[in-house]
Amino acid sequence: MKPVVHAIAGTTAMLSIATFWASTLVSELFMDQASVIIVKHSIAVYGLVVLAALMASTGGTGHRLARDRTGQLLVQKKKRMPIIARNGLLVMIPSAIFLNLKASAGEFDWQFYTIQGVELMVGLVQLTLMGMNFRDGLGLAGRLSK
Repeated sequence: MKPVVHAIAGTTAMLSIATFWASTLVSELFMDQASVIIVKHSIAVYGLVVLAALMASTGGTGHRLARDRTGQLLVQKKKRMPIIARNGLLVMIPSAIFLNLKASAGEFDWQFYTIQGVELMVGLVQLTLMGMNFRDGLGLAGRLSK
């Protein structure tokens, strides 16, 4: 059961981040400010709660699954996880809250767009690292051969 929960939580977390990223980009490039406000609010108020639960579930089940395992794939996954966690806690969460506050106040200024740019770049880093962990997880489960 743990491998299934781990896979579902990790996949859903990754898809959530991809959805936040794409929604942000589409709303900024092709929609009006009201749409940007809705996207920022939805991410900060609803998305972060769901994502936090998914990441905690992924981390907890991953830690349990890795307890009796060794190997290079596991070592690589373990090296990436602190980076993913730090990026989330120190950049992504504060950025989402800041951008929601600025958007809600109608303050689409240089600070908003600077933080928005940082959030988008770090989001790509997160997706890349999580994708690498996804690939290595498939390798550990014997579903992907190198």
